Amino acid sequence: MQITATNVELTIDGFPCRTYVAAPKAAQSGAQYPGIILYSEIFQLTGPICRTANRLAGHGFVVAAPEIYHRTCPPGLVIAYDDPGRMYGNHLAHSTPVGHFDATATAVFNHFDTRNDVKRDSAGALIGAIGFCIGGHLALRSALDPRCRAAVCAYPTGVHNGDLGADPDAGTLARLKDIQGELLLVFGDVDPHVPVSARHMIRSALQVSGVRHRYLELPGEHAFMRDEGTRYDPEMADRVFVEAIALYRRAFHLSNDPHPSGALS
Repeated sequence: MQITATNVELTIDGFPCRTYVAAPKAAQSGAQYPGIILYSEIFQLTGPICRTANRLAGHGFVVAAPEIYHRTCPPGLVIAYDDPGRMYGNHLAHSTPVGHFDATATAVFNHFDTRNDVKRDSAGALIGAIGFCIGGHLALRSALDPRCRAAVCAYPTGVHNGDLGADPDAGTLARLKDIQGELLLVFGDVDPHVPVSARHMIRSALQVSGVRHRYLELPGEHAFMRDEGTRYDPEMADRVFVEAIALYRRAFHLSNDPHPSGALS
């Protein structure tokens, strides 16, 4: 499926939030598709993140990737995949209140509610989420919004100990029971940022919570889905995308036809 891509500027609490939106080209002719919020790593809207948005759009989704540090950084800032960039990205991550991250999800979901190319059913817009690293944690938090019907969390950091943003404890793990949608959590089996003990804690909490979920541990390091650098594993990345798209199609009650022609009745 061919796609279109553009930047949309949202306004959140008076701050501009540049958001990269990739959508099926057929949406220009009136077709409608589910919306997916895509959360980046600490580096914001890099090439790998935009390519991920494009890839998902090609499978029949309207994908919106917001700049997660839009309150403190100028629009368009992309942080380099190097040591200074990692230090700067982590500084921004740890100085942003969790409430600011949550407000971004709310704003993007509200944006989906206003778009003519986003598919709806009797309960409202069909919306999901996906994220990587810190974005995996943010995707999990976005699932606390009842409008989120499915969330894919790729190697989410800080879930087991609440380490997200400037708050001492984001409290995400304790709120899993509040999630109404379905989850897919994916980890690399040699990820030093989410070690075995942390993964065990997360898996146990998921089971106790009763939330619908699928948990995967795959051979790989942290960021094994990022299509730049030595940690990239194309085979494992492809497997996650297959699982993610299957989850979305199930959660949104879609057929296997990636070319829908209108809103659900």
